[in-house]
Amino acid sequence: MTWTKQHEKVWQELLKWEKDFFHYHPNDFQLTAQKYIENQLGNMRLDLQEKVFNIMDNLLFHTHALIQNSHFQLDARHRLLTEAQVFNEEIEEISDLKSLPISQLTYIADQQIARQRLFSFAQGGLSGTGSLLLLGMDLPAMFALNLRAIQLIAMTYGYEVNRPYEMMLALKLFYMASLPKNMQKAVWEELEQEVKDEVDPYFYQGREELTDITWFHSTLKQAAKAFMITILRKKMIQGIPLIGIVFGAGMNYQFSRTITEIAHKFYQKRYLLEKKTQ
Repeated sequence: MTWTKQHEKVWQELLKWEKDFFHYHPNDFQLTAQKYIENQLGNMRLDLQEKVFNIMDNLLFHTHALIQNSHFQLDARHRLLTEAQVFNEEIEEISDLKSLPISQLTYIADQQIARQRLFSFAQGGLSGTGSLLLLGMDLPAMFALNLRAIQLIAMTYGYEVNRPYEMMLALKLFYMASLPKNMQKAVWEELEQEVKDEVDPYFYQGREELTDITWFHSTLKQAAKAFMITILRKKMIQGIPLIGIVFGAGMNYQFSRTITEIAHKFYQKRYLLEKKTQ
């Protein structure tokens, strides 16, 4: 498939999105808070830091693998192929989706994203009830839902996320989208350069460590959210902690919105970069 007017239109929209999205300057309060958090975490013993980072890396790796091999994800994969076959009956494998026009892929991806954001909204609402069990499951559930969303977006654009390279790329994309906004551009450019280089999908030769001190800004933000929910659960409206539910649902929806928006733009751009070189 040659480069078309539709490709050029989406390409220009992507460039505009990048310019607007990454043109961000944190205020003095945000910079001070970020510096304080990094200084406090930096004071931890190096061996303790390494242990914490290893635990978080393993959590992300295992979560990704569990999702990828779950019946729920296999059903989603089948549903994705069925949706694509509406546009082209000859599609049989995930890689065949690359043959669809960009407008059809965008439509399918938008459907996947809408469903995942709804799941995040519902999950956040449940956590917002203040139940200790649901609140304790909030962070792992958020990881799972949003990693799954990235996997589905990647598959929509024809990339098999069960391969080592694609798995690491999806995890790095999740890491990047979880960072404070003023730190995201550098990682975006690094990932973009990575996909431009020739890669072997069955082997990954880059750095396998994911989490670091900067990534813990997001984790601490989620801890602050849990603290707020514990306070808000005492504010009942007709016996229901409605304010906590709305707060939890809104926070999780916003997090999912950021993750899915970045992932969609990334895989869309990757698809177009490949079309440009064909």
